[in-house]
Amino acid sequence: MNLLYEKVTIPMDASWAMLNRRLEREIPFQWHHHPEFELTMTLNSRGHRYVGDTIEPYEDGDLVLLGPNLPHTWCSAQKLDPDGPHVALVMWFKSEWAEALFAVLTELKLVAKLLTTASRGIVFSKATAQNIRPVIEVMPTLGPAERLTRLLDVLTVLALEKEPRCLTSPNLGQPAVSAPDQARIDRIFEHIHTHYQSEVLITQLADLASLSLSGFHRFFRRHTQLTLTEYVARLRIGQACSLLTSTELPVAYISDVVGYSNLAHFNRQFKALKSSTPREFRRRFSR
Repeated sequence: MNLLYEKVTIPMDASWAMLNRRLEREIPFQWHHHPEFELTMTLNSRGHRYVGDTIEPYEDGDLVLLGPNLPHTWCSAQKLDPDGPHVALVMWFKSEWAEALFAVLTELKLVAKLLTTASRGIVFSKATAQNIRPVIEVMPTLGPAERLTRLLDVLTVLALEKEPRCLTSPNLGQPAVSAPDQARIDRIFEHIHTHYQSEVLITQLADLASLSLSGFHRFFRRHTQLTLTEYVARLRIGQACSLLTSTELPVAYISDVVGYSNLAHFNRQFKALKSSTPREFRRRFSR
C-alpha cells in the first residue's frame, strides 16, 4: 500500500474546504498525506484510525486534528446504525490561511499554539467532541461566510482543551513553515513520502531543494528536529504497523515491502520505535 499525495481543492467562493463524506459500504484504507491541516469528525462508524506511526480504534464522534503532510487514513469495521452511511466531516485549511489570521487577530493566539501541536496529530476528548459536534454537523448546510465563522468557533473551543493527546512520535509530520520555505519543503516531503519504501538519496533531495548537502541537512533538521534517516525510519515502521494489523502477511515480507532488505535491521528499528518486536505488536493488537 503506497502513500498517496492527495490534492485538496479550495472552492472559488471560500478560503478553505469542507467535505461531507458519506459512504454506504465502508471507509476504505487509503494511506495518504497533503500539505493542508485537516480536522475530521467521524460519525456512525467504528474501526481503526492510522496516523503516522500510530494505530488506534475509533468510535462514533471521533474528532482529530492533523498537521500538514502527516500520513493518515481511517478504515471502518462497522456502522452503528446499519441503515445510515459512514460519515466523515472533513475540514482542510492551509498554513498560509492560518498565519494570515494570526497576523491580524491576537485573540486567536491559543489556536496558533494548537496548530503547532497538530504536527503530531491531536485526538480530542469525548466531552469536547460531544460539545462541538452539533456545530460541526450543521456546517455543510451553511453558506461560505457563516461556515467560516463556525470553523473559527470550533477551533477556538478546541484550543481550550486542557490536555490534548498527541498521536504520533515527535515530529513525524511536517510542521507549519514560513511562506518562503513552503515550496521547498513541499518538494522534499512529497519525494520522501512517495519513495520512502526504496532508497531515499540525500543528493536527490538536496537537488530538489536547491541546497548543498550540508545546507539540506541543516534545513531538514530545522523543520523536523530529525535526521533524514530517522524520519524515513518512522514512515517505514508506521507502514509496517498498518500491514501487521490489517493483513496476515509474514513479518519478513512486510520488512521487505516497507523498505528493509535486512530483517534483523527491521526488527531492531521496530523495537526501538514501538518497544516490542513486530510479532509481539501483532499479537497485542489482535487481542
